[in-house]
Amino acid sequence: MKKILDELIENKALSKDTAKQTLIEIAEGKYNNIQIAAFLTAFMMRAIKVRELDGFREALLQLCVPIDFDQTPTIDLCGTGGDGKNTFNVSTLSSFVVAGSGIKVSKHGNYGVSSSCGSSNVMEHLGYTFTNDQATLQKQLDSCSITFLHAPLFHPAMKTVAPIRKELGMKTFFNMLGPLVNPSRPAMQVTGVYNLELMRLYHYLLQKGNTKYLVLYALDGYDEISLTSDFKVVTRNSETIYTPNQLGFEKHKKSDIYGGDTVAASAKIFTSILNGSGTEQQNNTVVANSAMAISLAKEISLEDAIQEAKDTLFSGKAKAVLANLIQQT
Repeated sequence: MKKILDELIENKALSKDTAKQTLIEIAEGKYNNIQIAAFLTAFMMRAIKVRELDGFREALLQLCVPIDFDQTPTIDLCGTGGDGKNTFNVSTLSSFVVAGSGIKVSKHGNYGVSSSCGSSNVMEHLGYTFTNDQATLQKQLDSCSITFLHAPLFHPAMKTVAPIRKELGMKTFFNMLGPLVNPSRPAMQVTGVYNLELMRLYHYLLQKGNTKYLVLYALDGYDEISLTSDFKVVTRNSETIYTPNQLGFEKHKKSDIYGGDTVAASAKIFTSILNGSGTEQQNNTVVANSAMAISLAKEISLEDAIQEAKDTLFSGKAKAVLANLIQQT
């Protein structure tokens, strides 16, 4: 580790193989907490290279507990986090809307590190029991159109560094990796990132595989469609900048999508939106993000996808999906 840290301090980039092997050795417990913290911090002092991120990704996928949904194509809606905006749980809420529209969702998530409430925090608070049991997850997917994959149960390397990340309290390259290492390897992916450079890295890595993908970045810094500014969308074949007005929405204020300071506060917002008592701005944000996923999965126009997302949210279908999922855990 000392040699690797010396190279990072000298601003040298690791090879893909070195990055991969180092993360494998971290998962195997070969380094102490101080060494791991130094390693994580070094990557926040400079931009991560594509080959390094690719190596870390390969390591986590090699080490993960694999899940096979029997050739069922699924979609994951997962932001990187790390934008420091502390919004409500937009991608998780959108996942239930997407599932309510009939699309199979394998949602990958974790506890919040740089925010007060990650997707795992809110799901746990609402009564969902985490599991990595193949049969249980398959049953949830079949009957609810959604299942939730709590990252530490599938990724030993993430579990090893979790307390260190919590103590550091800032985004690390694990934020960058989360959406790239869903153990079910979904056929489709909608991912929000926290800056344009990471959008470029994601575009490069996802182009190498067969995933049908869409990467989002709000130009004022959100890792999702916040409707507080214009936002950029990158797919395998296109790059587009949208305004909120193009989706039929007014521009929001940042305070409109604040997620609260506690898990309980975030969960209250979560359930109020599904119950039909969310604010107009909260509803619009969920609809916009859901529509992007529906449009990608069903290959329909964004206009039609927005209408379908609204129908699913306001009819109570998304709420029913959550109730059914919790009932089965």
